Amino acid sequence: MGLKRKSSSKNPPILSHEFVIQNHADIVSCVAMVFVCGLMFQATAPYASMFMAMSHNLTSVEPSSPDSVPVLYTYGPKDLCMIFFYFLICIVIHAIVQEYFLDKVNRKMHLSKMKHSKCNESGHLVVFYLISIIWGGDVVFRENYLLSISQLWEGYPFHQMTFMFKFFFVAQLCYWLHCFPEVYFQKIKKEEIVNRLTYPTLYLIFIAAAYVLNFARVGLCLLLMNYVTECVFHSARLLYFAEKNHIANIAFNVYNVGFVLIRLGSITLSVLTFWYGLALSEYEGINLETGNFNTQTIRINCLLSVCLVQAWMMWNFITFHLKRLREQSVELSKKKQNLKAPKKQKRDDAKRNSEEDVSELPEVDQNTKRDMRARVSASSRGRKYAH
Repeated sequence: MGLKRKSSSKNPPILSHEFVIQNHADIVSCVAMVFVCGLMFQATAPYASMFMAMSHNLTSVEPSSPDSVPVLYTYGPKDLCMIFFYFLICIVIHAIVQEYFLDKVNRKMHLSKMKHSKCNESGHLVVFYLISIIWGGDVVFRENYLLSISQLWEGYPFHQMTFMFKFFFVAQLCYWLHCFPEVYFQKIKKEEIVNRLTYPTLYLIFIAAAYVLNFARVGLCLLLMNYVTECVFHSARLLYFAEKNHIANIAFNVYNVGFVLIRLGSITLSVLTFWYGLALSEYEGINLETGNFNTQTIRINCLLSVCLVQAWMMWNFITFHLKRLREQSVELSKKKQNLKAPKKQKRDDAKRNSEEDVSELPEVDQNTKRDMRARVSASSRGRKYAH
């Protein structure tokens, strides 16, 4: 009769929760490879291309036309297929960054569980913010939005997008969407789930609204402004975990100033676009054929949504710093008490020693000593009141 082998904890049962969590990157990459392999066969190539190639092309390139004609796209239902595929790619890239970069850094720093989780979050976000800032900044530079801010509202509706412009928004939707399954894959604690998913939910709602309502130009500018401050914050937090406190404090101070300025800038840009700019070409009703959503109701709701989110972020910022100031004041008061305690103890010890010295004298000398002390204290009080 053979001996039974003990089940190893390193090899969990197939399709169990632990198995899926440990091998989720391999599973997702295999699913993505199914679509890649679909391009190799003529029967499945048209369906597979919907998940990888850009859809809803508006430019019809003729053979006689020059090669420099820009290809323009719009949005449509096929974008959901593309979002699904690149959503899988985001999960794979997340696992690669975690395994080959962040895990190695965390082993060297020996962080606690809480700091380990925050370090991973900041590490992924810094990489994403840097790529988004470079990518979005290139789009803004090419479209010349900085020198001609009126392009944010002139010529609305902006249903035509270049390849890089549309792909930028698709990538944004994919990244923030992939944050939801990552909560399960990273075994995030229940008390941290709400904080982890608050910002991804807000980003998804606002990016999808800007993409569908053809407000992508102003949405791109608002995203880049917010990404710059968030990148500074998470970079400062990584420096703090790496015990580079001096540089981290400078970065946190830069973030504090930039956060307030970006909140004011976001509200100013939103008011300028939705309240003044788009009001010049206001439309009476929604026109789905041309993609015109420039009605007064939609514009006011968009403006209120942006302003409310900025106010909510500013409120959290103020309450955090007020709480920090209270904690610092409590620590300072404790330090002062600790410094005063030894001095008081020394005075009590000196008084106790002098009383012991007097008690050792004869009774006549004790009375004489006490009378002399009383006269000295009375004379000192008299001088005090005289002055």
